[in-house]
Amino acid sequence: MHKTKVTWKWIRRYDPPNAPVSEVQVPKRFSDVTYKVITEGMTTSEERDILNGITGAVSPGEVLALMGPSGSGKTTLLNLLGGRLIQSTVGGSVTYNDQPYSKFLKSKIGFVTQDDVLFPHLTVKETLTYTARLRLSKALSRQQKEKRAIDVIYELGLERCQDTMIGGSFVRGVSGGERKRVCIGNEIIINPSLLFLDEPTSGLDSTTALRTVQTLQNIAEAGKTVITTIHQPSSRLFHKFDKLVLLGKGSSLYFGRASEAMAYFSSIGCSPLIAMNPAEFLLDLANGNINDISVPSELEDKVQMGNSETETRNEKPPPAVVHEYLVEAYESRVAENEKKKLMTPLPLDDEIKLKVFSSKREWGASWWQQYCILFCRGIKERRHDYFSWLRITQVLSTAIILGLLWWQSDSKSTRGRQDQAGLLFFIAVFWGFFPVFTAIFTFPQERAMLSKERAADMYRLSAYFLARTTSDLPLDLILPVLFLLVVYFMAGLRLSAGRFFLSMLTVFLCIIAAQGLGLAIGATLMDLKRATTLASVTVMTFMLAGGYFVKKVPVFISWIRYMSFNYHIYKLLLKVQYQDITPPVNGIKTDNGLWEVGALVAMIFGYRVLAYLSLRRMQLHRGA
Repeated sequence: MHKTKVTWKWIRRYDPPNAPVSEVQVPKRFSDVTYKVITEGMTTSEERDILNGITGAVSPGEVLALMGPSGSGKTTLLNLLGGRLIQSTVGGSVTYNDQPYSKFLKSKIGFVTQDDVLFPHLTVKETLTYTARLRLSKALSRQQKEKRAIDVIYELGLERCQDTMIGGSFVRGVSGGERKRVCIGNEIIINPSLLFLDEPTSGLDSTTALRTVQTLQNIAEAGKTVITTIHQPSSRLFHKFDKLVLLGKGSSLYFGRASEAMAYFSSIGCSPLIAMNPAEFLLDLANGNINDISVPSELEDKVQMGNSETETRNEKPPPAVVHEYLVEAYESRVAENEKKKLMTPLPLDDEIKLKVFSSKREWGASWWQQYCILFCRGIKERRHDYFSWLRITQVLSTAIILGLLWWQSDSKSTRGRQDQAGLLFFIAVFWGFFPVFTAIFTFPQERAMLSKERAADMYRLSAYFLARTTSDLPLDLILPVLFLLVVYFMAGLRLSAGRFFLSMLTVFLCIIAAQGLGLAIGATLMDLKRATTLASVTVMTFMLAGGYFVKKVPVFISWIRYMSFNYHIYKLLLKVQYQDITPPVNGIKTDNGLWEVGALVAMIFGYRVLAYLSLRRMQLHRGA
């Protein structure tokens, strides 16, 4: 169990999308930010300080860099300032222009995560266009939203690759720097006054990283406030930051102008002995590594006075002592002055405050528009997977093998009908097994994207769920048609247009019901290993209880067969083929099959309701 506590104050300005930049410069402030995690075990609990009293401020037109070694709390601080760790259990206060933070502001803030979460089969232009249509105000027309997407493409220098697919692990696409700029474009498209970025230069070469930071600087110069974490920038990158927060073990070691950082540390007796990248020097200090760094006599005296456990062979102060000295120096020289500055009230009028605070959640599109946009996006993204040569080969080769094994089987004799019953049961099993293991991956694989977009209030969960499940249907129903066209006529099933289309409809019901089961399992567990294991056991149980292998099931376990879609599909296929033939095949009554259809319809809706409720209950993202 994790408990968190945060205490901070942050005041900001908000400019509505596509509005001109306001001339009023309202600073963004955070004071005494603390964050603790309490891990409770079976018998003991451990409290760990992640952040300890971080203070700072940044104004529109500035880029604030949060820098520090790995594990220093950079990302945690960024998430706190961006409202991504807000929970009901968090203490303290969060204010935007003297108004408390609320979920209605999520769609007003740009937040670029460290991982590039994008759909690989959409082009750059399609990605930004769908974002614009979902996030920009309802007051704008579709043409205006699409024009805004084009403007962002040219603003970020993406015009040459706008028709290139994003790409991924198995799909060739744009470069890493272009992917990062697309992620930034997804956020600045709403013209936020505040943009957060988590290590935007990670994995990029120095030239691409420099261009990315230059893009951030251009955004800031347009009147925006940019706050970014940075791990190990080059000297050229470092000098492009306006302000700097240096963190070490969750404590603030420096806050101020980035250009004055070296002078500050020289004033407390820490300066490089050789020519050194300022960022490397600061990270070495934050890590407590003082090789090639001069230290003040005060720090050396501590080593001499310390016991043997704290002494080192080269008489250099250990990292813990260096860290303690830097924290004390910051608290005595900088922290109090900064806190006094933050105590000064801001001259804000009521109009500015009302721009930030809204009692009504604002969506960029109506529910129906969200559904249509997400439906079209889903079709474009997944058509490549559904019509891959591997999937088509799998389905058609299976159909041909079945057609050859049951080549022109005899439906007039009892023995021939028994053989055909085996074929019909295999069809019920195949089109029950195939969709389940396809649908299982739906929500676990899209969890990162869903979490990111829901955190930004891009759409309602109900619109996403319905669009996601219905956009698969047109694609899911094409391959079964090809499959049945091959099998039906090669196997010599009863040649009648009515029976053929009823068989097709039965297979469709099987696919949609099985897909619902896969969606429910995937959404409930959200773990591919566990979901695949549960689905394997469930599908195998449904197959064994499908009415072909076992005719007389013990009463105490007979209820399983009524939960098996294989059982209902098998009975329906038999009734479609042999409704007017006696004696009945495998003792199954040849009635109109309404009971089986009703059971399948109940499964179709029941499984999907379970999947939706699982997504609703799941905490996709803290604060979402």
